[in-house]
Amino acid sequence: MKKALIPIIVIVALIVIIGGWLASVNNSLVPLEETVEAQWANVESSYQRRADLIPNIVSTAKGYAEFEQETLVKVTEARSKATSVNIDPTNITPEQLAQFQEAQSGLTSALSRLLAVFERYPDLKANENFKELINELERTENRINVERNRFNDTAREFNVAVNKFPTKMVAGLLGFNEKAYFKADAGSENAPDVEFDFGNDK
Repeated sequence: MKKALIPIIVIVALIVIIGGWLASVNNSLVPLEETVEAQWANVESSYQRRADLIPNIVSTAKGYAEFEQETLVKVTEARSKATSVNIDPTNITPEQLAQFQEAQSGLTSALSRLLAVFERYPDLKANENFKELINELERTENRINVERNRFNDTAREFNVAVNKFPTKMVAGLLGFNEKAYFKADAGSENAPDVEFDFGNDK
């Protein structure tokens, strides 16, 4: 009778050991994933701040009748496209992030063209409200770069943990998959050139 119980005891012991290990793996990955998701929220917040600034910049420029309306329309359209792309922070795939980044890059390009056009309007450059908006835009672009880099750091830490053996064997079964990274665009290491020599406009 006792011999018949041995296999059952062994099986139960194995179930307990494996269950405890799975719980340990899960508990170690949960805070890392939550950190990634929290940092993604910071990325989104920075991009949203930029999107919120654009209507005010466009509105200020519209006050100058001769200002190129086509340029303003392109910026507005790029903003609309950028804000329409949403990502589920619990499932950030390379495809989703590439789509998000493409839309945001389109807005960055439109803004760069807009700022280049501004150079031809000294009266607009001298506008105090405009100067503050541009300064805030520059700070926001720098913040976006910082938050993107921090997101990549947290995603990398999570991915390393997921790919470690033996965690890698069960991470997917527990619902933990690798996170995508932001990839650098050409020139993305620099914020758009939004510095103006306001002091010369007198």
